[in-house]
Formats: sequence, structure tokens, C-alpha cells
Amino acid sequence: MTTFDLGLRCTLSLSGPDAVRYLNGQVTQDVRNLLTHPQQALAACVTDAKGKLQAYVTLYLIELSAPEIRIEAPYALRDLLMARLDRYLIADDAVLDDISDQYRLVHHIGSNNESTGFSFSRLGVPGIDQWLPANQEVTGEILSNQQAEAIRIAQGVPAWGAELTEGMLPPEAGIETSAISYQKGCYIGQEVISRIKTAGKLNRKLTHFTLTETMPVGATLLLEGQESGTLTSVAAPFALGYLGKKYFGQAVFDLRLPDGKVFEAAAKVIAAPATN
Repeated sequence: MTTFDLGLRCTLSLSGPDAVRYLNGQVTQDVRNLLTHPQQALAACVTDAKGKLQAYVTLYLIELSAPEIRIEAPYALRDLLMARLDRYLIADDAVLDDISDQYRLVHHIGSNNESTGFSFSRLGVPGIDQWLPANQEVTGEILSNQQAEAIRIAQGVPAWGAELTEGMLPPEAGIETSAISYQKGCYIGQEVISRIKTAGKLNRKLTHFTLTETMPVGATLLLEGQESGTLTSVAAPFALGYLGKKYFGQAVFDLRLPDGKVFEAAAKVIAAPATN
């Protein structure tokens, strides 16, 4: 078993009789699934009224009887996410607290022992998320950030700040099966997200590649000399990037470096991104 120490995260606690109902109206995921699968973490999106991404979060059921739900995201989203989720918490019997400085998050790869945490394929392979006190030392075989990124990219998993950014449309990242429920009731942005699914039209989509050359993030994908997309994450020989809709279904692309140098047939589409 190897451990990836994510350190301090944006960590919010939502508790009270209305916690599940309230959060279900704020995120794309069906929060009620936490009640039937309490040892599994769930990915979800927080969107605005236009269906655009504001945050990508993970949800955990900490206490069933209250209930208490823990909401996790990158630490940089701490203020934004707290303000966004607190904005509509008016007449609901629920309390939202910022506990970001109290806990650290670690992810164990090669473990399926749910007694220690929550099952979640954070890097695209089976693993367990575990919450520890913020000041607790993490021991054992530790995975570096570079090693974790290599696993994530090889598995085709999108990440916040690379493939997932504020203002994008979540379906573009291929996370419908892992972070979006089309069967639940209304939530902020639901109408737009559902319309995208019904129409089946996207202006771009995340794509998984193998590369024949070492390339930097930001390298331009080309097809017959036309700019087709951009690489967003690279861990040779794998990469992730967005393709424009005109190039959906194409299999092989040239790549252009920032200095203008072009490598022919350097990127090959291998699969749609994996989901958690």
C-alpha cells in the first residue's frame, strides 16, 4: 500500500436534519447516495445558474444520525466554496462550518479497507481516502506529487486547475458518470446540464492521448495544420487535452511547441478519460 498525502484541503462540514436535502439542491451529484453507501466518497460539481463550474468537490458521510456531510476541495477554493454554499442556507435546519485547518487528507492506493476511510478512486485506481488530524505525521510508503500525477494522467482522470477550471461546462470533462446525476431533482444549474445531455452537443471535450515525444503542458494539437486543441496535463507517454468539436473522432494529431516546432503524428487518442 502506498499513501498520497494531500495535506490541508478546503474542508467544510454541513450538519443538521436538512443537510442532505439542502446539499442535494446545490451540487450535481445525488447526495442521498451517501445514505445508502456511507463508506463511499462521491465526486460532485458545484455550478452556477448557467451550469458553469464553480468547484469540483468530494462528499463524505461522517455521521449518519445527525447527519454530517464533509465537503472537500482544493484549499485554494476555501473562501469561494464557503461563500457559495452558505449563500442559500437561509431557512434550512443545517449548519455549515469551515474546518479546513483541523484535518489533513491522505489517499491510500492498494487498500480496500473501508474501516480506515472512504472508498474513492481519486487517481483512477482503487483506493481509500482517510481523514487525519491536521498535525498528525503521515508515515509509510509515501507517493510524491509527481508520482501521483503520473498515475492520474495515465488513468485519464481530470484534475482541478488543469482539466477542471472555473467557468467551464462539466460535461466537457467527461465526468457525467462519476459526478453528475441526471435522475435527481433540481439543483442550481441543472437545467443547462440536462439540456447539454439531451442535445448531445459540446464545443470541446477532454481526450486521453499517448505521445511519441516529450511535450510540455500547453502544446498545441494540430490536424492538417489546423489548431485542434491543447494539452492540459502531461506525464510521458500519456497526456490529457481538450479537442474542439470539429475534431471529435479523429485519432492522430501533430503537436506544436510554443517555439513553433512541429512534431508529426505525435499524439494518438487512446480512450475517453476514466471516471472516479
